[in-house]
Amino acid sequence: MAADTAVERLTEAEARAELARLAHAITAADEAYHQRDAPRIPDAEYDALKARNAAIEARFPALKRTDSPSERVGAAPAEGFAKVTHSRRMLSLANAFDPAEVEEFTARIRRFLGLDAEAPLAFTAEPKIDGLSLSLRYESGRLVQAATRGDGAVGENVTANARTIADIPETLDGASDLLPDLLEVRGEVYMTHADFAALNARQADTGGRSFANPRNAAAGSLRQLDAAITRARPLRFFAYGWGEVSAPLADTQWDAVARLAALGFSTNPLMRRCDGACGMLAAWAEIEQRRATLGYDIDGVVYKLDDLALQERLGFRATTPRWALAHKFPAELAWTRLEGIDIQVGRTGALSPVARLTPVTVGGVVVSSATLHNEDYIAGRDSRGAAIRGGKDIRVGDWVQVYRAGDVIPKVADVDLSQRPDDAVPFAFPDTCPECGSSALREPGDSARRCTGGLICPAQAVERLKHFVSRAAFDIEGLGAKQIDAFWRDGWVREPADIFTLADRYGQGPRQLKNREGWGEKSAANLFSAIEERRRIPLPKLIFALGIRHVGEAAAGLLARHYATWDAFEAAITAARPDTPEWADLLSIDGVGAVLATSLTAAFQNDAERALIDRLVAHLEIEEAARAATDSPLAGKTVVFTGTLEKMTRAEAKARAEAMGAKVSGSVSAKTDLVVAGPGAGSKGKQAAALGIETVDEDGWIALIGGG
Repeated sequence: MAADTAVERLTEAEARAELARLAHAITAADEAYHQRDAPRIPDAEYDALKARNAAIEARFPALKRTDSPSERVGAAPAEGFAKVTHSRRMLSLANAFDPAEVEEFTARIRRFLGLDAEAPLAFTAEPKIDGLSLSLRYESGRLVQAATRGDGAVGENVTANARTIADIPETLDGASDLLPDLLEVRGEVYMTHADFAALNARQADTGGRSFANPRNAAAGSLRQLDAAITRARPLRFFAYGWGEVSAPLADTQWDAVARLAALGFSTNPLMRRCDGACGMLAAWAEIEQRRATLGYDIDGVVYKLDDLALQERLGFRATTPRWALAHKFPAELAWTRLEGIDIQVGRTGALSPVARLTPVTVGGVVVSSATLHNEDYIAGRDSRGAAIRGGKDIRVGDWVQVYRAGDVIPKVADVDLSQRPDDAVPFAFPDTCPECGSSALREPGDSARRCTGGLICPAQAVERLKHFVSRAAFDIEGLGAKQIDAFWRDGWVREPADIFTLADRYGQGPRQLKNREGWGEKSAANLFSAIEERRRIPLPKLIFALGIRHVGEAAAGLLARHYATWDAFEAAITAARPDTPEWADLLSIDGVGAVLATSLTAAFQNDAERALIDRLVAHLEIEEAARAATDSPLAGKTVVFTGTLEKMTRAEAKARAEAMGAKVSGSVSAKTDLVVAGPGAGSKGKQAAALGIETVDEDGWIALIGGG
């Protein structure tokens, strides 16, 4: 596919098609970001699309489209606001992602101006605020108009809303020699982390929409049609530049920004004056290190040539100035302070350490906690005792690097020992459960300590209930983790069986569910109805829902297909002990090993655990599972699905494969027998090709399983 082909290998026809695809994707992303304040893709992915578009246009200049994203800034203004034509266009900035690009930026300026490598060249460096660009027009010192950037040429008139922001002065009281008759100030509207958290808490309390990050919150707040809503939102403003002015502000960028500060505007105190690329990179490193302590989001550092006369000579490209550059931070990395280490207890009793962090935005998401894996990881070693992170342990108070990849849980990756507090001490991992006080033991070969309290441990009980109602288990509409917490706290639900007697116990009388805070007659009736619907449950879902250690969704499916009925499954697992026929039969299932079998049989042979299971099953009608086929073309094979399936859902395809005796895996390896690749297959398709694994499209898959 053209989307996966390196630019230098594209044919002219492929390049034309790829430019069309990129134009559509970038336009959709621009509209989501600038018009609806609801980004569809991460910044790093957006930057990659723009970079690919530019590279293809550079190689095939004749194919450049009339609607090329490289000729456009932002998106057309949204409906609902009057339009404002900017007297001087509000442009975007070219991006850099590594030091070499910064050095090339300075070299390019020298070549353009005819300066040798020894000629002094000063720049300013300031944090790149992750907010919404705003232009403020003052005439005779009075604010007369405020406009968003829009598409760079035309923005939205948000004057009434801008007047509600405390950092934006209504009148400029500076001395007459400081105050031009006409002054257009440009800057960024943003929201601090503390104000963002408080706003989302208020939104949750009133049933309003929560915001994903401070940038979305700031943009959504500024673009309210009712200025009263904007007034109630805690917006801030940094000034960093200017548009049209009746007289020059200064001779340098540094002095011009200082003049804006003298007129009463908030300017960023981290702005630095730098000499050449070395000074710029040092400023970038300083600001990047302080990023998590600022209390607001930044996503890079902006460099600007300091001499305004040289800026004038350099001028502009189609959408960016030649004299400025945005040096972005790595999209999925950030440094912040480790404020504490909390221990959480999971449904299997595992004690999991969680880092409590000073909030920082990583990959477009505000992160305040991250996993620390286990006690070995905190100590700086792997499960075999070998050093990780150079043997550096993690301590409360440390300056730590946090990373995200896609939607996975944030992780602590590294520690900066140069910023370790003098009083930081090694973390002592607990050997008792913080929830119930039972001993927390670590068995040989296990990476985690586990609470031995079992059913007496409230944390395990609550987490098992949350697992029980999760999407892959009983999936009861209206009964999620939040409701489980509340019902457990009030003693309404202590074990899975209690869910199926909830209507009898709390549907009538003075303790009616509909009388609880957050519930009404309709929502209570809907919950009871959803519970009734789940009394009939497929066997694999029930086995998975029990939350037995090592019995995941795939293993539950294997067990269900092997035993087919609950009665057969229950009888076999109850009787299975080493050296019995039932034990040998259990281990004969492909994918079931001794560890899983021991965990499963231990649960069924524990009196308290077995009583809990029996009380639950008494309320259920359990659907028989189809036995795995042994004579199908997929029997015994490992299948991987990747990309988009258009003629059946992924769940249906998986079920069909498993019913025909196949094992469905989520990753491609040398053990994979077949890959079913739909559009957008990506890396798994490439990996299959590299390993020589048979690959079919969806039509080939349907033919293989015998049609629809």
